Amino acid sequence: MGKRLQQQLMPLMVSGDKGISTFPESDNVFKWVVTIHGAAGTVYEDLRCKLSLEFPSGYPCNAPTVKFVTPCYHPNVDTQGNICLDILKDKWSALYDVRIILLSMQSLLGESNIDSPLNTHAAELWTNLRAFRKYLLETYMKQMTSQEP
Repeated sequence: MGKRLQQQLMPLMVSGDKGISTFPESDNVFKWVVTIHGAAGTVYEDLRCKLSLEFPSGYPCNAPTVKFVTPCYHPNVDTQGNICLDILKDKWSALYDVRIILLSMQSLLGESNIDSPLNTHAAELWTNLRAFRKYLLETYMKQMTSQEP
């Protein structure tokens, strides 16, 4: 399993996909730190979020645990950073690789499933994207300011 993860990690570290960077945490190939930039044209445009990926011993048969480290105000992300995304749960397939997971996470930032929200306040506000973006920027800036040394 470590070899498979190493093979998936190297291309992501070297070239990556637009707006996604990935590195192992402390040289541990089973724990990765990911930075995702919000895609252009979405409410998350110009914002960066850090995520953690932890691979279980049963990977790829079992999905990795993916969590937002940066607080993420989104209908499908709770206050602890847990994510409601079908490919990480009941729709997981051993055929998925890390690149697909990360692109899905980036896509999630621009889209939402407000029918099954983890954050009901964000889901209600999502119906007005201008108001959502305003609130998102206010909370994001407060979080970034409070994290500075």
